[in-house]
Amino acid sequence: MKYILVTGGVISGIGKGIIASSIGTILKSCGLRVTAIKIDPYINIDAGTFSPYEHGEVFVLNDGGEVDLDLGNYERFLDINLYKDNNITTGKIYQHVINKERHGDYLGRTVQVVPHITDAVQEWVMTQAKVPVDDDRKEPQICVIEASMKPSGLGGTIGDIEGMPFVEAFRQFQFKAKRENFCNIHVSLVPQPSATGEQKTKPTQNSVRALRGLGLSPDLIVCRSAKPIEMAVKEKISMFCHVEPEQVIFIHDVSSTYRVPVLLEEQGIIKYFKERLHLPIADQPSALLLKWKRMADRYERLREVCSIALVGKYTKLSDCYASVFKALEHSALAINHKLDLMYIDSTELEPSAEAENSVKYHQAWHKLCKADGILVPGGFGVRGTEGKLQAISWARTKKKPFLGVCLGMQLAVVEFARSCLHWQDANSTEFDPDTRNPVVIDMPEHNPGDMGGTMRLGKRRTVFKTQDSVLRKLYGDGRFVEERHRHRYEVNPELTQSFEEKGLKFVGHDTEGSRMEIIELENHPYFVGVQFHPEFSSRPMKPSPPYLGLLLAATGMLSAYLQRGCKLSP
Repeated sequence: MKYILVTGGVISGIGKGIIASSIGTILKSCGLRVTAIKIDPYINIDAGTFSPYEHGEVFVLNDGGEVDLDLGNYERFLDINLYKDNNITTGKIYQHVINKERHGDYLGRTVQVVPHITDAVQEWVMTQAKVPVDDDRKEPQICVIEASMKPSGLGGTIGDIEGMPFVEAFRQFQFKAKRENFCNIHVSLVPQPSATGEQKTKPTQNSVRALRGLGLSPDLIVCRSAKPIEMAVKEKISMFCHVEPEQVIFIHDVSSTYRVPVLLEEQGIIKYFKERLHLPIADQPSALLLKWKRMADRYERLREVCSIALVGKYTKLSDCYASVFKALEHSALAINHKLDLMYIDSTELEPSAEAENSVKYHQAWHKLCKADGILVPGGFGVRGTEGKLQAISWARTKKKPFLGVCLGMQLAVVEFARSCLHWQDANSTEFDPDTRNPVVIDMPEHNPGDMGGTMRLGKRRTVFKTQDSVLRKLYGDGRFVEERHRHRYEVNPELTQSFEEKGLKFVGHDTEGSRMEIIELENHPYFVGVQFHPEFSSRPMKPSPPYLGLLLAATGMLSAYLQRGCKLSP
């Protein structure tokens, strides 16, 4: 097993996840089996109870793990399926060690950070690195480890002391694994102050010096910058950080993340890994990386635009809907369109918003009206739900292509009940426990006490109950689909007959037939709701069918696509 540790310095959010994913993609393109692990130093057991404004979206895995959004990057880039234990947190490690202590595994010894916590980190990494993540179920050969650990001086934030046990664990681990099996890549920032326009290397020098002081020496330094870095800067970093010039890699801001693996390959990273880790590979990438290059080239040549309005309440930070954005982008690229994603804060669509801030209210409605399609994603809590209902009503009555995901599907049912069945107080019991028409209810297995890990999570089967379904055709006309879920509430199965009589069809349900999974509206270009989260399984070269259907309908191409047997025109 070969281990590649990716650390970060200067600031967070400079793209360690994309760089780690891109390195994995390059190595996979050389014929190697690659897995990935993400280390987060927070004490939470997992990401399930975070607000999206804390760390971005919560990504859900096949096994129901609620994890950091970077694992979504790994899955999309590498086309693999990870597990909850591929996301290590301080909380998980300490819980694991404390459970062992309670069990008596330490035989009365004093349990300490060193060696017990650091040993637990190393054992976890070595065990999880061997778990198959490809469809062929073979053991991986390379494990890319992204560590969000920036101890004081290596990032400079006061709270980063929590990452120190992980730093010490990998300082020890590099000797346990042996030099030919362990490589450290340090991602740093080269800022360019507007006052001088000069690219500054001192932050990178300090970051590398701090890393060496902790016992880890970088084999490659990946420098992030807004603009391409000059050769003189590369030579300066090489000289002051004690590495060869070919060990300094530049990644500047690009129009698409698809370009990042190509930039890394162009700077000789395959040859470096081959020699440094003694890998049995050729110097040149296979056809897989050439596909990525063609995809990046095609992305930059797109001219036709499709605009989608994303109506949600976490619109101030794009990472809150990272997988939704990627799923839309994959689908837009598949039909040779550039995506124009317009984020609309659902609270600004509500009638009360007009009195509070009429400018924002009219701007929000202007965006909604000019969009080619409308998407209402998942979410929790009552804030903004009335605005989402307004957007759904607009999509239904104006025959705008619409996709509702999780809460978006539930609210589509609520809106239909109020507008078409005239149940004026129809609602979800999440928002109004005393409603006389509870069209959305909490699930019998829902635990109202503990919040973490108590939802219906992970990959579940959805069975189509009719041949006459647009989504069934988009999925390839199979009898069932398997997608990932994350929800506590569901459509009330006792009331579905009333909806079906008025044209809102429940075309998919769970294997028992009691849980509603897919809705489709008759006599509408594309009005679809899904209880699951199809965005989590979307891939750059295999777009998600519900999202693809939305983009096809928004561009007027859906009918032709279905007539061709769900094949895209060349």
